[in-house]
Amino acid sequence: MKELVLYIAKALVDNPDKVEVNEVSGEKSGVVEVRVSDSDRGKVIGKEGRIIKAIRVLVNAASAKSGKRATVEIVE
Repeated sequence: MKELVLYIAKALVDNPDKVEVNEVSGEKSGVVEVRVSDSDRGKVIGKEGRIIKAIRVLVNAASAKSGKRATVEIVE
């Protein structure tokens, strides 16, 4: 999941070198934390949150294949 979110986030922002992705995984679920620069946060969220919702759908679909659940959070 980490590589997927990192690839998508780097493609969206102006400063791809400032993108950090952490994955905290448990037994049946996991959280993917995304950190971007303040100026790029809006690009990852998108209008009315559409882009982050789409990223969450992709991560949920990819994690369901492995029998786990995953969520994506944007960390300040």
